[in-house]
Amino acid sequence: MTKQNLSDDAEILMAQPRGFCAGVDRAINIVNEALTRFGAPIYVRHEIVHNAYVVNELRDRGAVFVDGLHEVPKGGIVVFSAHGVSQEVRKDAQERGLQVYDATCPLVTKVHLEVVKMCKDGFTVLMIGHAGHPEVEGTMGQVKKGVFLVEKVADVEGLTFPSDEKIAFVTQTTLSVDETKEIVEALTKKFPNIVQPRKQDICYATQNRQDAVKFMAPQVEVVIVVGSAASSNSNRLRELSEKLGVPSYMVDAPDQLKPEWFAGKKRVGLTAGASAPETLAQSIVERIQEFGPRQVRALPGVVEDVTFSLPKNLID
Repeated sequence: MTKQNLSDDAEILMAQPRGFCAGVDRAINIVNEALTRFGAPIYVRHEIVHNAYVVNELRDRGAVFVDGLHEVPKGGIVVFSAHGVSQEVRKDAQERGLQVYDATCPLVTKVHLEVVKMCKDGFTVLMIGHAGHPEVEGTMGQVKKGVFLVEKVADVEGLTFPSDEKIAFVTQTTLSVDETKEIVEALTKKFPNIVQPRKQDICYATQNRQDAVKFMAPQVEVVIVVGSAASSNSNRLRELSEKLGVPSYMVDAPDQLKPEWFAGKKRVGLTAGASAPETLAQSIVERIQEFGPRQVRALPGVVEDVTFSLPKNLID
């Protein structure tokens, strides 16, 4: 392949932070630890995280990804994905005698607990999120009734509750404050007394990665997002950079890159969704460099030091 003629100061700018968040790191470690302790097969309900590279690596080690618990033999070992599950799924696992290791992100678990508490306190709960996303299904499935999905501003207009109704809202953790701003404004306008989630319930990683893209995008001519199509937060990163006026592409393998994306482009920006490993990001950087010599420069940004411990029943 012919390399592009680029000046010596052509660069790849690396967003900071990017890649794995603490919840994803913990979920992957749980599957790996279970494989090490018990051997294959270890069953995982749904993709442990939304990244094809990660899922394929774990599958090669002996993880078996299933859509439903009926696919797990009685008494088998199953890991719940980082997105969380409904109470119905937990009950099903117990009835089937499955040995469960819960990889639900602790930040998602906090939202689950909030939903249960608010419903017990007599609140109607609105969940801002995307229909069909496993996190949304898991959160709404913490209670039998009283939780309603809001995907867009138009959904707010269709809500009809009595004036004395106690109303609260929560959000899908892979959505940022910026993404939900218009919906939240519509909710607070229609329901002035609505109870909002505490700031600490909002996923730090989603917001940090989007803030890093906002900082990076004005400095580059094209943005590459490392992430899989099923990843909500990766899709949002690509959409954000596009909104900022920069051509943006999402890939989860080096061979998906196209040389024409970089033709005549001096500065390339690269970020990675919260479920994309750094090893994959680096292999994509190396592939970009094959199209033309480029220096790699890390941009300043938030340094994340959050860690989550493994489940107690796995450690013991």
